[in-house]
Amino acid sequence: MPRRGGLPAPARRPPPLLLLRLLLLAAPLQPGRGLNLCTSGSATSCEECLLIHPKCAWCSKEEFGSTKSITSRCDFLQNLIANGCAGAIENPSSSISVVENVPLSSKGSGQTHLDVTQIMPQKVALNLRPGDQTSFRVHVRQVEDYPVDLYYLMDLSLSMNDDLDNIRNLGTKLAEEMRKLTSNFRLGFGSFVDKNISPFSYTAPRYQNNPCIGYKLFPSCVPSFGFRHLLSLTDKVDRFNEEVQKQKVSRNRDAPEGGFDAILQAAVCKEKIGWRKEASHLLVFTTDDVPHIALDGKLGGLVQPHDGQCHLNEANEYSASSQLDYPSLALLGEKLAENNIHLIFAVTKSHYLLYKNFTALIPGTTVEILHKDSKNIIELIVKAYNSIRSKVELTVWDSPEDIGLTFTATCQDGLSYPGLRKCGDLKIGDTVSFEVAVEARSCPPEDTSHAFTIKPAGFRDTLEVVLTYNCLCGCSGRAAPASGECSGNGTYACGLCRCHPGYLGARCECQEGASGDTHQAMCREAEGKPLCSGRGECSCNQCLCYESEFGNIYGPFCECDDFSCARYKGVLCSGHGECHCGECKCHAGYIGDNCNCSTETAGCVGSDGQMCSDRGTCVCGRCQCTEPGAFGETCEKCPTCPGVCSTKRDCIECKLFNSGRLADNQTCQKHCKDEIITTVDVLETDDPNAILCAYPVNNCVMKFTYSELASGKSNLTVLKEPACSSAPSAVTIVLAVIGSVVLIGIILLALWKLLVTIHDRREFDRFQSERSRARYEMASNPLYRKPISTHNVEFTFNKLNKSYNGTVD
Repeated sequence: MPRRGGLPAPARRPPPLLLLRLLLLAAPLQPGRGLNLCTSGSATSCEECLLIHPKCAWCSKEEFGSTKSITSRCDFLQNLIANGCAGAIENPSSSISVVENVPLSSKGSGQTHLDVTQIMPQKVALNLRPGDQTSFRVHVRQVEDYPVDLYYLMDLSLSMNDDLDNIRNLGTKLAEEMRKLTSNFRLGFGSFVDKNISPFSYTAPRYQNNPCIGYKLFPSCVPSFGFRHLLSLTDKVDRFNEEVQKQKVSRNRDAPEGGFDAILQAAVCKEKIGWRKEASHLLVFTTDDVPHIALDGKLGGLVQPHDGQCHLNEANEYSASSQLDYPSLALLGEKLAENNIHLIFAVTKSHYLLYKNFTALIPGTTVEILHKDSKNIIELIVKAYNSIRSKVELTVWDSPEDIGLTFTATCQDGLSYPGLRKCGDLKIGDTVSFEVAVEARSCPPEDTSHAFTIKPAGFRDTLEVVLTYNCLCGCSGRAAPASGECSGNGTYACGLCRCHPGYLGARCECQEGASGDTHQAMCREAEGKPLCSGRGECSCNQCLCYESEFGNIYGPFCECDDFSCARYKGVLCSGHGECHCGECKCHAGYIGDNCNCSTETAGCVGSDGQMCSDRGTCVCGRCQCTEPGAFGETCEKCPTCPGVCSTKRDCIECKLFNSGRLADNQTCQKHCKDEIITTVDVLETDDPNAILCAYPVNNCVMKFTYSELASGKSNLTVLKEPACSSAPSAVTIVLAVIGSVVLIGIILLALWKLLVTIHDRREFDRFQSERSRARYEMASNPLYRKPISTHNVEFTFNKLNKSYNGTVD
């Protein structure tokens, strides 16, 4: 059956996510500029108008706006006033009232637990209009000299025998140290091994009384047990020493221990353990091996999950050890938080990383390295306690699904940190504050109230927040049935008529089925356009829109619907918006024609706090890397980028040495979750895909290589110890300089001698050559001349008519 386009049935309500209220947030909300969410929201009642956006108001004045449209009654407050609706406007707002506000205490001991207050206020009441965010401030202080209950839970498997010898006088020494921090200290003791069933323990008859039979190194021990509560919390530390001295170790079959069973029982058996409401609760868990976790019990035929209840019998032993599976990490975290217990893992170095990973899954836990003989247990406990008391983190319990919460921390440095609900590096007595902003996303049924609790992790103090909803207009309570304003055919409320069945019109003046040419002109959006946009019938000068299997058709002329909008991957408005009159109205945090582009930038912030690690831009909530060689969700991976070594250094320091700026457990796990770190004695540098990095450490150099794996994780290979070189002495330097000068002199003399020798040889060779070419005898002097000269003269003469030739000397 068709329904009225301009006036839907009163029971019709918009979807619970407030529809158009979540669109764009800024400029479009300004009156007179861009899209007016209030007038375009098709609100047909005062209550629907209030749900569109917290800035929308409703005019309940009788004569207001156009007779053809009722959406103009829903508008911005200033627009309604400008249009003459002053004095008849419905515009409720959120409000807050502090119900209980006891001042913070400065000291814990010496007062009853009812007098110690560590959080302020203790109770607030909020009256929320959907979308109208309201906020309040919470102050938290770690008071001085606060009572402490410490329960020591020890692994008594065979490998802990030497540890047992070293803690026999632990109570006295530990009490002395803890009383430096608090004057009200109590100590308790319990032990565990593992479930006494196969395959976790030796169950053959010959091992029933002594599972160490046949074990040459330790031939005698007590039977295996799951958990045994030995000493309730007491200030008589001598009793602790006495109980420890009575204990003997046992022996189980497999390496993992049943410690999680013991932790859960120590947490939930409050009366038997003796936890005080007015004290800090510390549970110290000491072991040298890994624990069994949920589903391990199936190996022994235990298929029933742990129920999270106390199962200590009259002998204070865990009676459900052979009936229930080991507890899960989630169950442990829940029960520890419920009972305000800080869990301290005191484990050997070989298992430190495993238990450190557990701390990310079990809130409020810390892990410290325990020496193999437990000699450092006192220093470990004091260090862990100081670490716990140096930070405050708010947790939220039982928060309703339709409530949005945001936190802004103001820590000891006076700076505000939006999005954080944790402060660290605090001293006892410091006060920190948190601004809590609360927003209702929808309206529950009438007369509904909710409550949730804000609680600092590990504190007994809580802040109770009671919620009521301001979703009704005051004018609705003044509704007039069968009013003359509605021709006696409807109920007049908030300036509008709600017609009885069978009647139509702004004043319910028409009956269904009435039609005529005189009324049809009022059913055309413009001259020449079809009646009711071709998607409805004209009755009593108003359009009755057809029903559609695709969604709703509405509007004064049936011109609008909620299904003809852009889609993304087949999903209307990408699932991040509402379709109104052919246009997607995006939820907060999304933009675009089909609302497929997220404006949220939190996913683009890298571990260094920079947007896309300063190597790209954030587009639609995802990083687009612009730096050559950069990749990863936040462009955090870039083997060829400068500065990558310093980024990986932070992960190495926090994961291997629990130091550096990421040393906090949760921060390290979050920022370094994709780092695979391996330690080696000798660093191989011949891998062409690996980058060699180094940084100084106490006059030494720590070296590591960095490469990216195909899985997207980073492979870091680190030297176990920094490479160190001792500085040369002054004598060595002087001798080295003198030796260098002498060596250089010798080299220069040798070079000079070589040059002279070569020159002499060349001169000698030339002399020999000239000598061989000489034409004189070796025995004669070429300069000597004889004193006698001989000359030959030729002549001819005739004698006696004879001719003679001869010479005269």
